Amino acid sequence: MSSRPPIPDLTPLAVDEIVALQTIVAGVAHAIGDDFLRTLVEHLAKAVGVHHAFVSEFTPPQQIRTLAFWSNGGIVENIEYELPGTPCEEVINGGLCHFPSGVYLKYPKEAGIESYLGVPLKAEDGKVLGHLCVLDEAPLPVEPRKLSIFKIFAGRAAAELERLRLLQKMRVSEARFKDLFDEAPIAYVHEDVHSRFLEANHAAMRILGINSDEIAGTYGKSFIPDTPEAQRRFDDAFAAVGKGADTSGIVLELRRKDNGKPVWIQWWSKPDPSGTHTRTMFIDITERVLIEQEQARLKAQNVYLQEEIKAVHNFDEIVGANHGLVKVLDDVRQVAATHATVLIWGETGTGKELIARAVHSASNRADKPFIKINCAALPAGLIESELFGHERGAFSGAIQRRIGRFELAHTGTIFLDEIGEVPLDVQVKLLRVLQEHEIERVGGSQTIKTDVRVIAATNRDLPKAIRDGAFREDLYYRLNVFPISLPPLRERRDDIPLLVQYFTQKYAPKIGRRIEAIEPESMRRLTDYQWPGNVRELENIVERALILAKSPILRVESTTIGTAATAEPAPRSSTEPARATDGDLNAVQRDHIRHVLQQCQWVIEGEDGAASRLGLQPSTLRYRMKKLGISRKADER
Repeated sequence: MSSRPPIPDLTPLAVDEIVALQTIVAGVAHAIGDDFLRTLVEHLAKAVGVHHAFVSEFTPPQQIRTLAFWSNGGIVENIEYELPGTPCEEVINGGLCHFPSGVYLKYPKEAGIESYLGVPLKAEDGKVLGHLCVLDEAPLPVEPRKLSIFKIFAGRAAAELERLRLLQKMRVSEARFKDLFDEAPIAYVHEDVHSRFLEANHAAMRILGINSDEIAGTYGKSFIPDTPEAQRRFDDAFAAVGKGADTSGIVLELRRKDNGKPVWIQWWSKPDPSGTHTRTMFIDITERVLIEQEQARLKAQNVYLQEEIKAVHNFDEIVGANHGLVKVLDDVRQVAATHATVLIWGETGTGKELIARAVHSASNRADKPFIKINCAALPAGLIESELFGHERGAFSGAIQRRIGRFELAHTGTIFLDEIGEVPLDVQVKLLRVLQEHEIERVGGSQTIKTDVRVIAATNRDLPKAIRDGAFREDLYYRLNVFPISLPPLRERRDDIPLLVQYFTQKYAPKIGRRIEAIEPESMRRLTDYQWPGNVRELENIVERALILAKSPILRVESTTIGTAATAEPAPRSSTEPARATDGDLNAVQRDHIRHVLQQCQWVIEGEDGAASRLGLQPSTLRYRMKKLGISRKADER
């Protein structure tokens, strides 16, 4: 027969032991943490029949701190002690340790203690976390069943101790990550599926202008300005999060909750794996955006100024000694030092832009931008956009934001040439600028404050335009704060020799001509001519004569300047702008422009083109040709 292993001792537990075990199980079954440990040592002391029991935490290399201590019928204050010289040292370094008696003899520190039973509490990886022990002033003989119970609950105590240790680590970790979340330089926000805030860190609150009490119930969309572009960008970004699309680095425009100021952020967001909320982070890029906007403004201003530099501008070249011109220059000196709006009236070619630049140059804004816009050279539908700018998508073809001339002229001067050609609907907005000093871009709702001095010019009879309903009376009075009326060249005939000499000295070196004198007969022709194109026409004729010159004596043929008018025109005060009817003036302009076009073979652009000879931009010449009904086909018929 095969041998059998010895049968283990299965002697049933005594009734009192079963009751004790049930008491322990009932006492600790639903307790956790400190409550569990206190209940454990209480029932363990009663079950084993000792006066003292405790569970401890081990702190390497040799420190013990009790977590729950039962002594003489009650829980007492926890203690800390050193391992050396105690029976606990053997438990921590070895394993189960039982001294039925004589503890005080072996360990003098344990005065009065006769018996001791201890077992180490280990984690799953074998690391010693602490120990569980009972001790008494009476002997504690070996009883296998009680020892088994002791080991069972030692295992339960070890599990609870490990749980507490992990819980503490988790709390420390959570606190550390909470600090990282709250104090991170990057803004963090948790939102639910409806963009309602659940949590926000300090950086987010600082950027958005909210406090901790305002987080709950705040919706992310409430920070988006009420503009189509901003709303669209937010809706697209939030929809992309829901679809799991990439939202890295999206730029959003917001408004702070506390003061409504604009703020721009770069935004990243993705759904939490739980699907209950999104995790969003963003950084404040307001400073960068404002710098970029200012760079764009300066770039646009630079492009504009570069275009202006390409054109011929006489900044300080106001030549003449006629009493009418002297009065104009005296008016310029007086008004330049103020911020008053100036309205310059004068016929075409009398130098209205030169006077406007003289006002600007003599003012305290001389080092600031001088921005010019010819209101007659633009289609009616584009004037508003040119003046005030537009937002992306404001109208068909508006593929990006455009900065208007008023923004370019901020702190400087804007010159509105041909102000009489501005449509009535735009006149209303010009009136607002003059009254409120603020603008709105086309398609935008943001009010932009502007500090701009306005100088306007026209060759039209604005009072007549008011009577005809073509110009607003209130705008006229806003513009006409300080009127300056320029005398036509026919009223400055004594200045013509000075001007001829000046233009000769200016253009002869460029053309490669050496001119020693001007033929007297030519000077008479120039002095007798009516000059419908005024100084600009004189400049073009002198330049043309220099091109054709074949000797050091400058000669101007009568055919070069058209039909000479030997008769003096009827005298007119330069303060009366409406001496000629609009029809007469248009006829003179039409004949002169057609004459120059014929000489240039109807070439408009280029150095020898008609626009250059007339001193106009090509777009301005085309506009006037259309307005006056001038075309090559009609001329050739």
